[in-house]
Amino acid sequence: EVQLQACGGGLVQAGGSLRLSCTVSGFAWDNYVIGWFRQAPGKEREGVACFSKNDGSSYVADSVKGRFTTSSYNDKNTVHLQMNSLKPEDTAVYYCALDPSYLSATPQAMGVGEYDYWGQGTLVTVSS
Repeated sequence: EVQLQACGGGLVQAGGSLRLSCTVSGFAWDNYVIGWFRQAPGKEREGVACFSKNDGSSYVADSVKGRFTTSSYNDKNTVHLQMNSLKPEDTAVYYCALDPSYLSATPQAMGVGEYDYWGQGTLVTVSS
């Protein structure tokens, strides 16, 4: 059974940083993309970044570019989302998800509907 465990959320002041981690278990291959998504209250879930375990590529949405990065940092089964210069509008539940069909991190891999497996979400709250 494929499982994704997201952790690292919490309360942080504006301008601060957090690192989220997504650990994958039960998936037999290394060829997949991990997507990071967030959902704020009353809003639709949106993609913020994705990372390919296949080729190490990453893609970050324009809304967080320059502040968020995603990488595995050579962790075998874990992908991280480093969030810097956090803003109150970054407050949301953050999810990681796995898609085995993409080989690279591209804008096409940022769609919610593209992903087969989802973690449980971790809450990030940024205070002003």
